Amino acid sequence: MTGPLDGITVIDLTRALAGPHAGQMLGDMGARVIKVESPGKGDDTRGWGPPFVGPDADIATYFLSCNRNKESITLDLKTDDGKDVLTRLIAKSDVLLENFRTGVLDRLGFSMEQIQAINPRMVILSITGFGHDGPQTGRAGYDQIAQGEAGLMSMTGPNPETPSKVGVPIADLLSGMYGAYGVVSALYERERTGKGKIVRTSLLASIVGVHAFQGTRWTVGKDLPKAEGAFHPSVSPYGLFSSKDGMLQIAVGAESQWQKFAPAFGFDPEDPTYATNGDRVRNNNLLIPAINHAFAAYTNEELLEKLNALGIPCGEVKNLQQVYEWDQVRSQGLVIDVEHPVLGTIELPGPPVRLFDGDTEWKREHSCPPALGADNETVRAWLDET
Repeated sequence: MTGPLDGITVIDLTRALAGPHAGQMLGDMGARVIKVESPGKGDDTRGWGPPFVGPDADIATYFLSCNRNKESITLDLKTDDGKDVLTRLIAKSDVLLENFRTGVLDRLGFSMEQIQAINPRMVILSITGFGHDGPQTGRAGYDQIAQGEAGLMSMTGPNPETPSKVGVPIADLLSGMYGAYGVVSALYERERTGKGKIVRTSLLASIVGVHAFQGTRWTVGKDLPKAEGAFHPSVSPYGLFSSKDGMLQIAVGAESQWQKFAPAFGFDPEDPTYATNGDRVRNNNLLIPAINHAFAAYTNEELLEKLNALGIPCGEVKNLQQVYEWDQVRSQGLVIDVEHPVLGTIELPGPPVRLFDGDTEWKREHSCPPALGADNETVRAWLDET
């Protein structure tokens, strides 16, 4: 089997996380991704740590998280040589990714119009912090700032007085995902039209784009969401509860599940206080402590066994060591081995999408994130072939 993006060449001019994550997703699907970095220090994330690993403690695990399946070439885009090589890369490639602040590429001599003039078939992904136009265009974008500005932190945390960020740079990751989605859509359209497209997204757009029911809760219902800790604002009981020796989560998402759950833990399923999901949500201040009281008679293991027997969705709260050692995670290809020239065989989080042709799964041979400038010679030799 061939990968869906075999034969597609991507120029990755991005740094930090949003753009590199998009490039990594395209590389996972078989594209050739050439990461263009500045000489000297390269991508900012090469210096983001701790932790740093390796004999000289100079390899950032942050960089390793978002640059697998790429090659690295160093170019100084302020020099004639750097501009010449990038021009030839543009002419010979299919996709260009960039997340510079608005106007930077223009000043370097590579505006969108100039790129499209060099290669009319080029698909360009441009990611910014707050959008390419509007009153705050050009504003620098960092993930946690976007989480706050886009409303996510107001809905996250133990209570409305303690806004909290998500445990990963979710605005960066989502904008990379949306960007990759836009790129493959534009590549598909190019098959019909023969012409490339400019794809634009932002950290702001990526967060607003996943407001989901919380968004319509306000835009339609005029009910302003707030942080409610580890409990769902519209489904009950759904959240994090305490047992005799730990914590676990349950999700009673259907009335049929409530009819099984309630009598098993001493509740009358027809009690008007809790009879419907709406009743339970309105009376969460009573229901949540009552469930915690009932669960206090059981260990986590006992509860999980009992809830599974009832058909109630449930689960423990794992740390990342437990996650990556879990046989279910490994069965899904979510941990991959790559050979690193300094570190030897290392494990990386794997791609979350798997492709099958009938019962046959397509698997690419993953490569480790590249050393800075590791592919300078091979990429230049490839350009010189034509």
